[in-house]
Amino acid sequence: MTFVVDIADPLAGSRVSEPVVFTVPAELPAPLYWATLADGTPIPCQRLSVGSSSGQTAFLTCLSFTRETQLTLGEPLTDAEVAALSGIRVLRGRETDCFARLDTGAFDLELCSGTAEGTGASKWGLRHFKGLTDGFELLPSGNNAIGGFYGPFFTPENGLINPPEHTKVDIEIIERGPLLHHYRMRGVIPDGLLPELRGKHFAVDWRFTYGTPYFQRRYEVDDFQTVINGRSVTNKITVGDEFEGGPGELVFDRFAAYGGTRFRSGDPYAGLLVDMVGSTLAEAKTDNPKFAEFRDKLSRMDEAHWDLYWRLFSAWEKALPEAEISARLARVRAAAHVTADLNDRAWTLSDEAVDVSAVPHETIFPGPANKTAEFHVASGRTMVWWTSAPSGAFQIVQRRQSGWVNWGSNGENECPELPVGADIKTAYGPFAHNWQVIADQLETAPSVAVRSSF
Repeated sequence: MTFVVDIADPLAGSRVSEPVVFTVPAELPAPLYWATLADGTPIPCQRLSVGSSSGQTAFLTCLSFTRETQLTLGEPLTDAEVAALSGIRVLRGRETDCFARLDTGAFDLELCSGTAEGTGASKWGLRHFKGLTDGFELLPSGNNAIGGFYGPFFTPENGLINPPEHTKVDIEIIERGPLLHHYRMRGVIPDGLLPELRGKHFAVDWRFTYGTPYFQRRYEVDDFQTVINGRSVTNKITVGDEFEGGPGELVFDRFAAYGGTRFRSGDPYAGLLVDMVGSTLAEAKTDNPKFAEFRDKLSRMDEAHWDLYWRLFSAWEKALPEAEISARLARVRAAAHVTADLNDRAWTLSDEAVDVSAVPHETIFPGPANKTAEFHVASGRTMVWWTSAPSGAFQIVQRRQSGWVNWGSNGENECPELPVGADIKTAYGPFAHNWQVIADQLETAPSVAVRSSF
């Protein structure tokens, strides 16, 4: 029996190393099989453990094509053919907690498990990420990360900041072959100040495919319900992707949402938090080594890392008593609820990309979207995000002084807005002038149909 796979793209344009998954009604045990395209070109197909069971076998292949193509599944690869096959390469990691550094054919990236030591270099997630087409490293220092999630657990309201800094993850290999690496992170969220958020577990699935200019992930968290920013929050999280260009240099200097960007500029909550840091350092009666350490590091607040402001109020750090953290942050929240909704920050409707570093606090809060992008005007380098469910809001920061850039799925006052379980596809490349086309391709996968013949 021969299996033929018909693949059709409902969108105009070309696909580049598009991951295509198909299932045939037969048990085929080898890890790699050849398939041939209609013109006779051989391509490899990787057998998947996920989706394969008694009577059926799932495969993944990566195809570059325009509009439609067809492949016919053939024989397993020989040992010699496997040895000569191009595919994802495993490289030597740079960080001590590196789980996998990969050359995917599109990216050089490093997936880390975290150290839970409470610093920027402690974070789990992608701590290095370089595009192989332009050779540009988006995370050179290893002190920031792509892929952390924050609210509602890791917020001042819960007395915890930055889960990638305060948790380690166990990483399970789901699939690992030349065409697909699929990893699953599992972690336990530290208990914070809010009882309803204690004892929760999370998992993050990461999928990297050969030559594909995007990667995929999904976040799962135990069911929860709480109140953030005075609003009920049920199974919604903040996912945060960070980038760093160094002082005075921005990796991305524009933001755009598909169909136009509707946003408010400025972040009064951040200003109120900074003010509270200053008053706490001046007024607090606490006398312990951790508080003294923060007092020293924050003595020049305009030069301090932003994470230090947050960490001062983290229950995990124990620089302040929990009662004082709660009392001081309650004052910040009460003021922030008022300032966030005053009429002095009108909504802006823009069909053009937004120069975020030119607005107050170098921060904007866009409204709902499922396709967004940040890009660099001079170079054209671009990151594009598609989420299978729209996030109700975003926080976008492009801070020129420090060179720190952030894409976060939260609204004002750290209110999380992305539904748990949403799929995220993230593309990187020279997409400044056609990022909407890339976003559509992330959203709409090619159709796949399997038929058999004798």
